[in-house]
Amino acid sequence: MSGLTVLAVDDEELARNDLAWLLERANGVDEVLTADSATEAIRLLGVRTDIGALFLDVQMPGLDGIELARMLKNYKSPPAIAFVTAFDDYAVEAFDLNACDYLMKPVDPNRLDETIRRMARDSGDGADSPSLSMLVCRRGNDSYTINRDEISVIEAAGDLVRVYTDDGNSHLVRESISSLTAAWATSGYLRIHRSYLVRVASITKVRTESGARSIEIEGRQLPVSRRYTRLLEDRLGRGE
Repeated sequence: MSGLTVLAVDDEELARNDLAWLLERANGVDEVLTADSATEAIRLLGVRTDIGALFLDVQMPGLDGIELARMLKNYKSPPAIAFVTAFDDYAVEAFDLNACDYLMKPVDPNRLDETIRRMARDSGDGADSPSLSMLVCRRGNDSYTINRDEISVIEAAGDLVRVYTDDGNSHLVRESISSLTAAWATSGYLRIHRSYLVRVASITKVRTESGARSIEIEGRQLPVSRRYTRLLEDRLGRGE
């Protein structure tokens, strides 16, 4: 099976070259193209119809990565998209645009390999990928997996996340909350706060006290920031 032709888009030359270097060495990639602007990316997409995946910087002069992704939604067969950024403030827009992933700079090569597997799946027959439904945890020299459907709360913990499972245990995982927000948006999970991603089906109560919104999961009260209140209301209003 042939690999992907990917396009790395970043206005900063050093960041663009670093990403291209990682992509050239990643599993599942046949060819790496680069563009220093969204405008150049659009031109390349017009002449290279074999581009199957885009890695987009978010903040660029002129047309930024989010705006470019919105434009690509109008394409008949748009490429898979992953955002690559030093900021986690755009994760909501990312999953609204059905991004495959949301990678934080500097990009971890293992995370990049997982993202490419997701993109290859989306470009292929649509079969589910184990990497999307399982998280790999490590304790010392040992590693083990956790099924996504066993996780009720994901909490940011610096460069890691702490996941809380239905059995009451918690586990540290080398992931970012922003990448999980984008990857699990269509799997029943919702960002409610800069620090929390939750499984909607696990919410037992929603409270409003003194204008502040919070939810309860397994007896634990979690804050809902104003930024994510509307998303929570929309999701619960749809009965999800």
